[in-house]
Amino acid sequence: MYVAVKGGEAAIANAHRLLADRRRGDRSLPALGIDQIVEQLALGVDRVMAEASLYDRTLAALAVRQARGDMIEAIFLLRAYRTTLPRFGYSQPLDTAAMKIERRISATYKDLPGGQLLGPTFDYTHRLLDPSLLTDEAVDEPMQRPAEEGRVMRVSEILAQEGLIEGDGTMPIDHEIGDLTREPMEFPMTRDLRLQALARGDEGFLLALGYSTQRGYGRNHPFTGEIRIGEVEVEFDVPELGFAVSLGRIQVTECQMVNQFAGSAKAPPQFTRGYGLVFGQSERKAMAMSLVDRALRAEELGEDITAPAQDEEFVISHSDNVQATGFVEHLKLPHYVDFQAELDLVRRMRRDFEAARDSGMDPLTEAAE
Repeated sequence: MYVAVKGGEAAIANAHRLLADRRRGDRSLPALGIDQIVEQLALGVDRVMAEASLYDRTLAALAVRQARGDMIEAIFLLRAYRTTLPRFGYSQPLDTAAMKIERRISATYKDLPGGQLLGPTFDYTHRLLDPSLLTDEAVDEPMQRPAEEGRVMRVSEILAQEGLIEGDGTMPIDHEIGDLTREPMEFPMTRDLRLQALARGDEGFLLALGYSTQRGYGRNHPFTGEIRIGEVEVEFDVPELGFAVSLGRIQVTECQMVNQFAGSAKAPPQFTRGYGLVFGQSERKAMAMSLVDRALRAEELGEDITAPAQDEEFVISHSDNVQATGFVEHLKLPHYVDFQAELDLVRRMRRDFEAARDSGMDPLTEAAE
């Protein structure tokens, strides 16, 4: 139970002023610009966009600046802004095979069609602090090659040629697209809704769950079939025109994990898939998402549910960092009445305990009765 607090307006206003002062920092230093955050803290901006479910780098950078670098607070701010925007409809499914690829790797085939493309990655850095970054030293221009146009075959298509991997799957014709941002969650979920929840889920939580599946909690033995990072075109079907129009291009990260499947009464031995797709460059999140997606398909594939990562309600109900933050941080709010009730109860129980002990009875037996 909460109680009304009166007369605190001045304290709250002063707290806001102090927060603004701490956000600005040392006045002798130049203020951090939105363009600087977009260009130089791009991976943080991408995470905010992904977990807020809103693709807008400028607004995400603004949220990061306003939140003083607190990613979850920034995600909260951007989600709140998102609720004010009108909904015009749904875009068509993204054609990631036609992606303008910046990075593409596979851990299953060395010489895959289209080749491996390392792109910008920390994978081969030494993980040593670079003192040169303490100053604004000149940076060499990157080595680039012309972007390949047209469709780039997926690794899953190579396996599909031999019938060794499950199909992509199709949605029923009468299936209505779900929207977790506008409808309450109900279990069990269809896979499209699960993927929505995972795409905006907390990266750290999904990473921990994905890691647990690799350590034996969920029978996941994955191979990274393919990771792609690049730009895809977003198209919107306009009923008045009778055809789709392009709304522009966005950067996404896509991951497909390949898992061995021993088969069941309905399906032969083959490889199965886990899928991840997120805004921006965020391959750790996409990989974790694909691991958890595969784990959550246990019931669909006739596997025993024995681990947390396979429990749909556990995973989805706890993956949202904004909800988790709200529930944890609400403990900071006044609970004076609740605590006084608990305090009175503990005092009464303590008196009963001491009375039973003084009378020679077993206090624990007396308390149980």
